[in-house]
Amino acid sequence: MSTPHNAAEKGMIAKTVLMPGDPLRAEYIAKTFLENPVCFNTVRNMFGYTGTYQGKQVSVMGSGMGMPSIGIYSYELYHFYDVETIMRIGSAGGLQDDVNLRDIVIAQGACTDSRYAYQYQLPGTFAPIASFDVLERAVAAARKRNIPVKVGNCLSSDVFYNEYPEVNKKWADMGVLCVEMESAALYMNAAAAHKKALGIFTISDHLFKGEELSAKERETGFTEMMEIALDTVL
Repeated sequence: MSTPHNAAEKGMIAKTVLMPGDPLRAEYIAKTFLENPVCFNTVRNMFGYTGTYQGKQVSVMGSGMGMPSIGIYSYELYHFYDVETIMRIGSAGGLQDDVNLRDIVIAQGACTDSRYAYQYQLPGTFAPIASFDVLERAVAAARKRNIPVKVGNCLSSDVFYNEYPEVNKKWADMGVLCVEMESAALYMNAAAAHKKALGIFTISDHLFKGEELSAKERETGFTEMMEIALDTVL
């Protein structure tokens, strides 16, 4: 049972999937942290692997960039492969003065400028939030490793190069910690499927300080975030 986007057969994917945006980061995580990783997907070079971490089965798969991309992959994982929990582990841009490069942010909620929720035909505005038990385990895992984390709101935006220069300042004024491009869709897919989701980010750049990490640092340099996510797997 494969899909147009995933070559895996049923049973090849674990109940918990870690999803970095970059498929090369998925490959790096599998080969660095997992025991006996087996590749289950190469369609569109969106690599997916299943292995074990400290005796627990876990999968890791790229999601691509943006809500349409993670929307497809997470929907298929939840609905066609019996995945119960997806943790997005990715990069984000800092918005607050006390958010710095390499800081780790756990997204309690995901604001968005996307219309992804229109499909649910709700009579109001849906607030995409993380699954609390997964969030709680992630915070506990970070504390056990003595890794400081910030927990709060992120922004999942459809726009990377925005023609409206003041937009990020407005989100920052509302206390939003960082901006990325996927978690709101993941949280909505999880809610609709009655499954679980969490977003954990490493700050790779800051929108007001003019600081950023290199592409290679983003691919292989987010070790603490990866360890927190792996420790969160049941």
